[in-house]
Amino acid sequence: MPVISTNTAANTAVRFLNQNAASESSSLAKIASGSRINKASDDAAGLAIATKISSDITSLQQASTNATQAVAVLQTADGGASNISDILTRMKSLASQSSSGTVTDTERTYLQDEFSQLQDEVDGTASGTRYNGVSLLDGTSNFSTGVDVLVGTDASDTIQIKIDNLSASNLGISSLDISTQSGADSALTTLDTAISSVSSARASIGAQESRFEFRANALSSTEENLSSAKSSITDVDVAAEQANLSSAEVKTQAAVAAAAQANQMPQYLLSLLK
Repeated sequence: MPVISTNTAANTAVRFLNQNAASESSSLAKIASGSRINKASDDAAGLAIATKISSDITSLQQASTNATQAVAVLQTADGGASNISDILTRMKSLASQSSSGTVTDTERTYLQDEFSQLQDEVDGTASGTRYNGVSLLDGTSNFSTGVDVLVGTDASDTIQIKIDNLSASNLGISSLDISTQSGADSALTTLDTAISSVSSARASIGAQESRFEFRANALSSTEENLSSAKSSITDVDVAAEQANLSSAEVKTQAAVAAAAQANQMPQYLLSLLK
């Protein structure tokens, strides 16, 4: 029924104009931001999932850093243990020389001088092998009893670093004396045991280092996969959204034209009264 007091056609046209303009603005925001979800109403469930994934990715990135730092700790410890092993090898050489019957007691005294210096150097190396100011090999840090490193997104995702005490006293070297042939003979047995202990400690360090390296690789792979999953939820499909934008632009233009046409209808009806 034609009326002049209420322009229903114009109201309808304006309603569709607002809807199409909102769709156009939404598409422009998505294309400009590169994100499919700019507000919760865009995809409430997707936003919740993406937020959780983002949290996991952040945790994995830190876990990967933790694993890398753990490897650095173990590499530092292994470097110190290698030096101690070299020192013990030299000490064994001196003890072997002193144990020989061709060496006089005077010469054994000279050998003992170097031997004593090397005993002190074992402790010096053990205490001087530090990471972040913490000695790793002298048994004074928590590493001797075990330190848990977080390598995942859950508090239970840990790997323990444990480094043996390689101080001279713990290895049994500290009381050795090769100034006599009998002392040298005794030292050889103790040094063999000490060298074996250091080798065992280095094997343990190497095994832990290998585990952390594999875990770091796994963390990188998981982070990559989660990033891809998050992308599939939040990143905008530019081609599809551009098509939506083009459609919204056409509909907006059509609604503007329709609103203009609807606003002319009362004028047409008034012409009937002339």
